[in-house]
Amino acid sequence: PTTPENSLLTDPIITAVDVKKSFGDVVALSGINLEVQAGTVFGLLGPNGAGKTTMVRILTTLLRPDSGTATVAGFDVVGDAPKLRSVIGLAGQSAAVDEILTGRENLQMVGRLYRLSKAETNRRASAILERFDLADAADRPVKTYSGGMRRRLDLAASLVGRPQVLFLDEPTTGLDPRSRLGLWEFIENLVDEGTTLLLTTQYLEEADRLADRIAVIDQGKVIAEGTESELKATIGGDVLELKLADPTQMSLAAEAVAGMCCGEPSFEPDTGIVRVPVESAVGTITDAVRRIDAAGIQLADIAIHRPTLDDVFLTITGSHVEPEVAANGQANGSKRRGRRG
Repeated sequence: PTTPENSLLTDPIITAVDVKKSFGDVVALSGINLEVQAGTVFGLLGPNGAGKTTMVRILTTLLRPDSGTATVAGFDVVGDAPKLRSVIGLAGQSAAVDEILTGRENLQMVGRLYRLSKAETNRRASAILERFDLADAADRPVKTYSGGMRRRLDLAASLVGRPQVLFLDEPTTGLDPRSRLGLWEFIENLVDEGTTLLLTTQYLEEADRLADRIAVIDQGKVIAEGTESELKATIGGDVLELKLADPTQMSLAAEAVAGMCCGEPSFEPDTGIVRVPVESAVGTITDAVRRIDAAGIQLADIAIHRPTLDDVFLTITGSHVEPEVAANGQANGSKRRGRRG
């Protein structure tokens, strides 16, 4: 549903100004500022415990901020909470479905809560069940569904009302690769039709494919924000990766190639990997091998690659976000761009 006061908005459709939230002595958010433009996908990227879910719960009226202000679709998240709930959709990290009802009945119930007609509710339910590969199980009780099927049904329920702003909190956790790709395509279609999406994720490939802008969040703070290209550009042209035979020599290796750097090196003590931002790939490997050899350090492997979102996050925070996991359980570092190239 849309309303006259928010249908003509030209300002950002989501804003947050100095939003803070603590739980006892634990600071979850320490002054978050965000702006999200209508009809875009905005990604909150960060590890578990970074504050992503807390921010989503505030924006969807499930939590009150301790201080600061936030608006969604022109409605204040505190003062206009009842009105705001009619124009948003939310799929949280765990499936919130009724196990006694069938999949179809769950979606029909959501349609009634949105005050849709019976015919429109049935039409939307059938279309969404088909899209999420649940048509064959539509009339079975949800208690017979697998965990992945319940997750897909929960995501389907968030779309029945065709929300103006949709919040997805780590939506593809627990989905198999086929379902994940189907969800990505569905999200892209929704945004093409005008829906705004705020997405939290730990998955690099997900943020890379879907998000127009990304905010990297860690320990309750936004530590970097921009497009995928802008974030990658912050750490230089390329990344030199050195894998050492002896991980105790990582500091020596960083010193040996220090003259080649255009940024601070990062370290993986468990794997003996040193990553170094460099200006250009031309001649870099040859120069690095010469410097490492002169320092008496033994290399297990050496490579150079374009920066990834993981490089950005590692450089900023000193830790990794999660890689995408393929069907065989192996990390998938490939990047594929969607409709926005």
